[in-house]
Amino acid sequence: MEVISGKCWKFGDDISTDLIAPGRLFHLRSNLPELVKHVMEDARPGFYDMIKKGDIIVAGFNFGQGSSREHAPTIIKMAGISAVVAKSFARIFYRNCINVGLPAIIIDTSSLDEGDMAGIDMQNGTITNFTKNLTLKFPPLPATMSKILNEGGLAPYVKKYGDLLL
Repeated sequence: MEVISGKCWKFGDDISTDLIAPGRLFHLRSNLPELVKHVMEDARPGFYDMIKKGDIIVAGFNFGQGSSREHAPTIIKMAGISAVVAKSFARIFYRNCINVGLPAIIIDTSSLDEGDMAGIDMQNGTITNFTKNLTLKFPPLPATMSKILNEGGLAPYVKKYGDLLL
């Protein structure tokens, strides 16, 4: 996987899937191009219009808590966000991120602030904060997860290889 780089958008703890993909818009779950326009809007109104392709979501503890719907990580990826970096993730959300091909990195995010420019090297397990000239290390993802991410998610992986042999 290539090095990811973009602007950091910082959120706090306990960002739920309802804040990521507003539950009041559940009727749009079969219209993802429309639902993506509302990504994170209950946590930060207008977020979709502010982000650029490659940007990075940075959060505190328990990102993605709540329902298990995979729409939440899917629309984050569709919006152009290249990765989510958090102190911890809700387990199902974390698994859904990998399955849809959205890198999810667990690391202490205290030194990443809103507006910082950062680069993520998935292979070497580093995040470089270009704004503050800092490098953070995280344990590289297990080989299985890396293979799935490199193919763009679980479904593309299975389509390419015809099975889930990892």
